[in-house]
Amino acid sequence: MRVGITGHRGLSTQVEKQVRALLADQVETYEAAELVGVSCIADGPDSWFADTVLQHGGRLEVVIPATHYRQSLPDWHRPVYDRLISRAADVHHTGITESTSHAHQAGSEILAGLVDELIAVWDGKPARGYGGTADVVAYAERTGVPVRVLWPAGASR
Repeated sequence: MRVGITGHRGLSTQVEKQVRALLADQVETYEAAELVGVSCIADGPDSWFADTVLQHGGRLEVVIPATHYRQSLPDWHRPVYDRLISRAADVHHTGITESTSHAHQAGSEILAGLVDELIAVWDGKPARGYGGTADVVAYAERTGVPVRVLWPAGASR
């Protein structure tokens, strides 16, 4: 089973804890030997999911939206990014250089094309900018990729 991830970044510590628990519960439902998690490994749900997949015994594939993507991530997240990409069984590239919202959407579209299911850590609200979680969910739904929304009851961004 190939499972992708998209989700909101910048969640509070309380919501992060709840989301991590939801992700762990969901990942546990997959057979470890058959699980391939696909992620752009940004800070937040992308990397929490990637870590959870690896801890469960699954494989990780990474989609890099842009050549300069790593540099666009927060400084504190780069060691996590480096650790996760070093564990990737495969890495996919968009061919885009600059890390823009269009590159992020392109990466998410590649990700959606690689998976059997997309997990969306999503509050159900419109994207705050192009390439946000709502845009990725809409793309997946348009292309026939099943979407599983995980969001803690009563939580807000």
